[in-house]
Amino acid sequence: MWDGEKMAAAVVQMSCLYRGMLAVRATGIRPLIPGLVPSQFRAFSMKKEPELEENPYYSKYEEKIRKLRSSKPQEYKVRMEKRREVKTEPLGQSKQAEFVKYMEKQLDKRGKAEAGGFTKDKTLGSILNLDMVQEKSGSDIAELWMQYFSKKDTISAVIPGSTFDIIFGRAKSCPTFLYALPQKEGYEFFIGQWAGHELHFTSLINVQTMGENAPSQLILYHYTDLQKDKGIVLMTAEMDSKFVTVHQAQCLANQVQLFYGSQRLETFRLVETFNHQPAEFKHMAVIAELEQSGIGSAVTTK
Repeated sequence: MWDGEKMAAAVVQMSCLYRGMLAVRATGIRPLIPGLVPSQFRAFSMKKEPELEENPYYSKYEEKIRKLRSSKPQEYKVRMEKRREVKTEPLGQSKQAEFVKYMEKQLDKRGKAEAGGFTKDKTLGSILNLDMVQEKSGSDIAELWMQYFSKKDTISAVIPGSTFDIIFGRAKSCPTFLYALPQKEGYEFFIGQWAGHELHFTSLINVQTMGENAPSQLILYHYTDLQKDKGIVLMTAEMDSKFVTVHQAQCLANQVQLFYGSQRLETFRLVETFNHQPAEFKHMAVIAELEQSGIGSAVTTK
């Protein structure tokens, strides 16, 4: 799903002008001086050896990283060298513009087959008997959909057709975004990328370490089959439960509604900035918007 060497260098700084640190913080803590990282911050260190082990989420991906080191030592070495090249760049130089451009190109290249047990060519007809629901109203179908998935270890939603038109219309011009998933010790960042009506997520550290071999860890499927006649779009998801829980998947799905479906233009402007003015993007603005919405509070209390 994701590229290797180009992206290894591109995602490291993500326009975070903290001289190589991707800073995260606990809820409610705000910097007193812009650009100064307070002692309360947790940080993904890009400065010291060992390289990746200092990341607080390293243990989550340790097995995959170890396999890459042992099976493809030269490839691993190249990626680490790319990280060092980025770290030596002067403050203010960011590879995020190249990252965004590269991610957009992948929309035309990536197939639908995914690792980690994801379904290829997942259709609404494989879930729902479309013939049997033709005579039912949109509200009846919505109730059936939510009841069915309430017994499953996944998430689901029924999206008004008009709302999905806004979300998907914006996704066409802004297919990629950086999401912040609240954790007890801070935030873990995920990259979300639209591919048709599917929205693929993988963690930032997963992209950094696995490159082109980094699989999707969560896929949101949006079915528009009934949008014209019933006025609804049905959504469900598949996830790699080793890395993403149901509650975390729900938080990321809610953020899609927050950032792509918001009537507040200032919120969607973050998405536009990430895609079209990456040098001006501030990852802390995503966290601030998330905290203001209250979406992440349920995740950290689980």
